[in-house]
Amino acid sequence: MGYLLRTVSILKGLPIYVKSSGEKLGEVCDICLSDQGEVEGVLVKRGALFKKPCLIPLKDISSFGTDGIMLEDKMEFQPVNSSYHVLDGKEKLVGKPLLSAEGERLGILQDVYFHEELGTILGYECSDGFFADITEGKRVFKSDAPPKIGKDAIIVNIQT
Repeated sequence: MGYLLRTVSILKGLPIYVKSSGEKLGEVCDICLSDQGEVEGVLVKRGALFKKPCLIPLKDISSFGTDGIMLEDKMEFQPVNSSYHVLDGKEKLVGKPLLSAEGERLGILQDVYFHEELGTILGYECSDGFFADITEGKRVFKSDAPPKIGKDAIIVNIQT
């Protein structure tokens, strides 16, 4: 079976199971990106209200299904490193301006499309606001290189 492009919004809420036991470990709440813009793994919420999400590295995921994510074996959860970026967390990337490497404002980041096996981001979904989304729809920009994630904006190389 070939890979699928996934968006974080599709992954959110998906249960994570251990194939060998059928045990549910939690639900996806976000993804982690490295400073280089690579997907490091998924963040898991494990039930209790005030527990911090934990990281499951992408390399430990055996498959992404439409109704759940599968791990071969039970694993130890990893803490989220402070150098990681998350799409929708405390210092979130969603809502930041997305700019082309040429300095063109592309819109406000809403979601990312990524390759589930390689962990590379292939596209960015942007918005120009509620009314623009209704009249024009959200736009997706394809990229051929990792983003530069800054404090104030995200810079991407756009494929033409």
